[in-house]
Amino acid sequence: MRKEEILHTLKRDIVTLALKPGTVLSETVMSEQFQISRTPLRDVLKQLALEQYINIYPKKGNVVSYINLESVEQMIFLRSVLEKEIVQNLSGRLQLPGILELKDSLAAQEKAIASANSSCEQFLECDDAFHRTLFHLAGRSFLWNLLQQSNVHYARYRRLHLLKQEKLQDILREHHRILEGLVQGDALHLPALIDRHLREDINSLFLQQNFREFLQPELP
Repeated sequence: MRKEEILHTLKRDIVTLALKPGTVLSETVMSEQFQISRTPLRDVLKQLALEQYINIYPKKGNVVSYINLESVEQMIFLRSVLEKEIVQNLSGRLQLPGILELKDSLAAQEKAIASANSSCEQFLECDDAFHRTLFHLAGRSFLWNLLQQSNVHYARYRRLHLLKQEKLQDILREHHRILEGLVQGDALHLPALIDRHLREDINSLFLQQNFREFLQPELP
């Protein structure tokens, strides 16, 4: 495999939690798995470390990074600031094609929830599509793509929260309210709705109680 393919594969496996936080990545095992020599493999590992997917320790080796809740909070803050501005700009100005695109996204989310074979990955793709469409309709696709480049901690945090079955329905209901507010031109209440939608779980005990071993320990 080429270095780019290996990098993509490892990123995907880390973000989807196929490789769990704290997992040690053996260079010997990966070299055999990907049929690649140590030198280009180390280039891949250095890039993963640069983007916070892994940490490289002199003696312990290459370890999948633990979820940093401080990084999660910073990403939520940034998304909240951007998306509140976006929905205010779009409020009452959405054209029919944009409305239909967002409605299609909501229908896909409903289908993902209803399907017996669906996974949180399918729902997450639909969830991302809804928010990505908002950025696109506001002419801010560049900012959406920029956010995805620093997304490793937030992406894993989201996946763990979606293991609460009721969470999928909550997100879908909030998406419906956001679209309704955009169509009705409710610029006054949309920012608070976005803030709640993105920030509601940050102080939740769910991760601490169920996935403490995946979280980066807080400094004393």
